[in-house]
Order: sequence, then structure tokens, then C-alpha cells
Amino acid sequence: MKNQHHVTHKLPILFFTSLLLSCSPTTPTEDGTQKEVEIQWTSHGIPHIKADTWEGIGYGFAHAVATNTICVLAREFVTVRGEQSKYFGASEANINSDAFHLAMLHEAKIDEYLEASSLDNRELDKGYVRGYNNFIKTRAGSLPLSCNDAPWITPISERDMVKLNIGVGIRYGLGRVSTGIASARPGLELANMSPLDPFVDPEVIGSNAIGFGRDLTANGRGILIGNPHYPWHGSSRFHISHITLPGSVDVMGASLIATNRIAIGFTKEIAWTHTVSTALRFTMFRLDLEEGNPMQYRLGEETLNIEPIKVSVETDQGFLDKTVYMTHLGPVVVSETTPWNDNHAYVMRDVNYENYRSGDQYMDISKATDVSELKDALATHQGAAFVNTIAVDTAGDTLYADMSAIPNVSAELISRCSVDNETPSRMITLNGSEPSCDWAIDPSAAAPGLMPPTKQPSLIASDYVNNSNDSHWLSNPNKPLEGFSPIIGDEKRIRSLRTRAGLNFINEALTTEEKITPEIARGILLNHRNYGAEIFLDDILSVCETDPQLLEACSILAKWDRRQDFDSVGAIIYNRFWDSARNIDKHFANQFNLDKPLNTPSGLSVVQEETKEFVLDALREAVNSLTEANIPLDSKWGDVQFVIRNDEKIGIPGGSGRQGMFSVITARFNPDAGGYNPIAHGNSYIQNVTWDDAGRPMAKAILTYSQSPEPDSEFYSDLTKLYSRNQWIDLPFTAEEINSDLVRKEVLKF
Repeated sequence: MKNQHHVTHKLPILFFTSLLLSCSPTTPTEDGTQKEVEIQWTSHGIPHIKADTWEGIGYGFAHAVATNTICVLAREFVTVRGEQSKYFGASEANINSDAFHLAMLHEAKIDEYLEASSLDNRELDKGYVRGYNNFIKTRAGSLPLSCNDAPWITPISERDMVKLNIGVGIRYGLGRVSTGIASARPGLELANMSPLDPFVDPEVIGSNAIGFGRDLTANGRGILIGNPHYPWHGSSRFHISHITLPGSVDVMGASLIATNRIAIGFTKEIAWTHTVSTALRFTMFRLDLEEGNPMQYRLGEETLNIEPIKVSVETDQGFLDKTVYMTHLGPVVVSETTPWNDNHAYVMRDVNYENYRSGDQYMDISKATDVSELKDALATHQGAAFVNTIAVDTAGDTLYADMSAIPNVSAELISRCSVDNETPSRMITLNGSEPSCDWAIDPSAAAPGLMPPTKQPSLIASDYVNNSNDSHWLSNPNKPLEGFSPIIGDEKRIRSLRTRAGLNFINEALTTEEKITPEIARGILLNHRNYGAEIFLDDILSVCETDPQLLEACSILAKWDRRQDFDSVGAIIYNRFWDSARNIDKHFANQFNLDKPLNTPSGLSVVQEETKEFVLDALREAVNSLTEANIPLDSKWGDVQFVIRNDEKIGIPGGSGRQGMFSVITARFNPDAGGYNPIAHGNSYIQNVTWDDAGRPMAKAILTYSQSPEPDSEFYSDLTKLYSRNQWIDLPFTAEEINSDLVRKEVLKF
């Protein structure tokens, strides 16, 4: 199953060690025996972990992830334990982060999580802790240079593991307003406070996904394209692994560095991916305070206290006392738009602060034999923190579902209970002093306050499903999903340029007589077409040449292939134009038309003098910015969007989703660096999965930033170089494939 792009080169030392077994020192169990976990390492630093127990899987998983990412992983434990100020200085940001985590991840919360966890999940976490601690013990003094001998590389406990699991879940809810929680106090001067902004920009945390079904595929099986857009730095990077628990689970894919289970992947029967959902995972509540007492609030006929949670933050300069204020709904959040005054206080309730089901959900997903069983796993646990699920199976069915952790807030409840304030437009703020305005309880939901799965959008289809971070509405335009609560997302509204790009590229592929193949599916993503340029550039060119100063730029733009591939010439001009063309939506020639949601808005009203001048001004600004930065107008895209890895410049294809790039790379223009650098977010773990006639997975993938974030690792840039030239690797899944690509083997005893 190897292709011409699969790199099999191995360093001599690794080739030699492929014949050896590495054994980890450990202590025998009470009966004198030792447990084992086997890790087979294939090209590009990919581990294949096999054990007979969930504890063994956890042990091996921790060892494998730590091997490639220990410095980043250890920093995350520092964060959730509230120790940033202790090790990295008493900055305001560190103090607020520590106070937030110490208060929110308190002992009673940890106990709740442990009580709710299944035995298998507990065993997995237990093994992970043992594997992590053994790794840092046996590798002491020989860790990567960025953290070797660092004092913050310390052993962890099972309770630390729980803190990490909860902390990751609330990262994009309560975690987004941690400063407003840690800083809250009655009568706080708001002059230096920011407006409340708990929403994550889909350019920062987003994704694309397409599942093709048997009606459209050449092999009659499902074909999946999974394309998360996640940060290129920190603990939200992905890491590729393969775990096998014989007789139970055999799954390969990717996990976040900070999680201990495969979140996106495939098995012998199914393949799935996630996209960030538009559903809100939290609501704000406004509390009516008792007159003259900002520490008491009304709940119906009752009066309740706002409870102070006092924590002591250890800093490099001593201890600092901080207080977080808690209510029955959640913590008080203070911002420019949510003041804690004599009349009101605002609190946030985050559904994932109450979510202890994610681990068991992913275990059940990995055991599913088709998309119907996968859907059942989603419905049973509702443990997905903030994502849609797109999946395919060997029978050729496809699934779209936003069956996840969503507050049970109906349109009727919003209409009845919303209170006016200056919070962001999509924010839902409810009357927290009226008991009937709390999240509704439905016995069919996985937990109190969750929206039941029957009221969440899902679709099983045999043609295709898709999502690019817009709502559920057009997951399949031929089968629109409508009539769901506004808390899940909008319907019959304008779609993003990126969503439209994906849907139009799919339609183009379907208009040919050729059935969908994995190659065609991969081409939809990595064609690096700029859909926005395809619908706007002709209008731009029609006025471009009216300014003599723009003749060179216009000539280059006219020849541009309207892609942002490595060798594309002209993309830099268009990108700088788009950066300068603020409020371009005011100049669309054709506004959104509900009857043509995939093709509107479109065009620019260049017949109007105002629009003509708008375009010319943006072009002049674009050209001037490039001239000032000494960047030639005819630069290749790979020369101006790039990463530097160990002094080597690697060009990166793709671009901004806001422009209509389906292949997303997010980077700010940096004139000092000579272009768009560094890369912040975008294409990360990309997988293309189907099955051959014998039912064996055929999986190609690329991890854009490579397996390791450490410059002294051989896996720091190998995959990045392949991605630069649109190359993929085969993921070895069967025993035969793994053996043919084996680099080394470890047998860990514990």
C-alpha cells in the first residue's frame, strides 16, 4: 500500500535498534509477575501500542506521546495544577490562570469525575499516570533540550489526570473567560476589563470534513476526508498513534497532546473525524442581587449566597491569596459588559464542567462497527465537548451528527427568559433568578440539563455529508436539517466562503461521470484553490488597470492560477489585498439569496464609483505593503508563507478560510519575516480513509507540523516537508503493514 511519496529513510542508529527490544525497569506486582505493553515504531515517529489491558494501553500511550512531546505535555500538567506562577513567574496572566484552575478543579470536582468514570476509563488513566511517571524517571537528564532538567517536570497523580481531562473540556468555555472569573469582585473598576468574548474564531479552532457514501464512491464503501484546523503550537497539537487491545479495540488516528485517547481516527469498520460545532456549550445567567448585599442573590422566593472559594497561588516570590466566586449555576464572570454591581451579577454555566462522559464515549466509538452504532455511542454518552461528528463505514453509509454536550435550551426558553445586555450577539443570557429559566431537564438525556439527542441534528445518508464550521443546516444541501434550537446554530442564513468552497468543490466532482475515489477526495482539499478569488477576482481585474501604478500587480494577478500552492505566483498580492479590503461585504454585487445559498453573495459592484475606489485603495495598500517589506510582487506563495525549522525554510501551501480557502492555514503578515510567518493555526492532522475489497483500511494522512515540537527530534520537520509539496503518507494498520515499515520495537514491563 506504499506510494511514491512514502518516506522510508531511517537514520542508521534507528535502523540498528529496529532489531532490539527496549525494556523499561519497573517493580513486579504483588504476585511477582509483570505486565507488558508493546510499542512498534514505524516511520515518522508513529507508535503502534498493543497491550492486554486498558491499564497497559494507558501506560504505553503515555510513554509514546511523551517520547515525542514531553515538554509540551508536562507544561499542560503545570497549567491544570495551578503552578504557572510557581515555575514561570508571577505575571498577571499566570496568577489568573492558576487561581482559575485551583478554584475550578477542586477536590470535590475531582471526586465527582472519579465516581462517574467507568472501570475501564479509570484503568486507562491509572496506566497513563504510571507510564508518564516511569518515562520522566527513566529519561531524567536526557529529555529534549527545551525542558531537560526543568524543575517543572514532576510526577503526576490520577487526580492530576482528572484535572487535565476536565481542563481540556472547559478550555473553550469557562477557560475562555478565566481572567474574568479570577478577577471578579463586587464593584470592580471595569476601565481595564475587556468585553466578554467567550467565542472561538473558526479560523483558530475549526475544521473541514467530508464523508462520501456508496451512491457516489467507486468502491461502494465510505470515503472520509478529515481536516481539523488546530493550533500549530502548544498542547492542542495532534499526535498520531495506533492502539490495539486484542478482542476489544483496534483503532488508529490522532489525539491532542493533552488527551489520552484517540479522538479522530479509523478502525476496520469505520472512520470518523470532528469539526467544531456552532452549538453553544454554555450560557450566561444574570442574577438579581439582594438590595444592599452584593454577596446574595434571589432564586425565586429564596435568597442564596455567592460563595467565595479562596485559593493560595504559589508564585516564584511567595504565596498570593485569590478568591473565585461561585453560585449554584457557575462562577461569577466580570467583564466590561458583565459588571458585578449593586443590582446584578453575571455567571457562566458550562456544560463541559459537568461532562464526565468523554472517555467512555471514545471507547465506545472505537468499538462501533458501523455509523449507526457510532451514532448510538454519541447519543448514549453525549460526551463530545464542542464538536460535530462526520463518519463513514465499510457499507458505504455516512453520518453527520451534532449529538454532543449541548445545554437543553429551547427557542421558547430563550424567548421567555433572555435578558437584555451588551454581551455578544450570539451569547444567550438568561434570567438566573427565575428557576424556570435554568436549563431544562429531560430524562432521555445523558445527564441533567443536557439537550436530549432526539432534539439534536443528525443525518445518515448514502451520498454525502459535510461540515466546515457553519451550522448543521446544509450538512447535505439536498437534505437540509431544520427546526432545531438556536442554541445549536442558525438556519437559512449566509454560509461562510469556506463552507461554500467545499460544497461547490464537491458539486464539481459530482458533475463528472467519474465516481469518487480517494484521489479525487484528496484533491478537493489539497487543490489549494482560493474560492473567494474565483468569484471576486474578475471584478477586481476589471478596475485594476485604471491605475498606472498598479499595472505590474494587475498583470501578475491576471496570470495567477487562483490557488495558494507552493509555486503559485500572485497569491501574495491577493492576500495583501484581502487584508486591506476591510468591510468588503458592503460591496457585494449580489447579496445572500436563500434560493441560492451556495452561490451568494457573489461579485463586486464595481460599476459603482464607491466600490471601484474601495478596490483600488485596497490594491494600492497591498502593493505598498509588499514594496515596503521588500517582497517582490511575483513571489511564489511558498516563498512568502513558510515555517523555519532548524534554520531551514519550508514553504507552506494553503491560506485564510475567510478568503474562501478550503485548505486553511492561518498566519499574520509579518514584514520583518518576509511574509506570512509564523504559522499559527490551520491544516493539522489530515486523514483520508476508505477500505479495499478485502475490507482492510486504506488510510493516507499527513500531520502538517510533524510528530514532535522539539527541534532536536528527527520528527520535527519530516512530515512538514512532505506537506509542503502536497505529499501524503500511508498509515500502516495491519500487522503486515506495520512489520514492513518497522523502525524499532519497545517492550515495556510494569
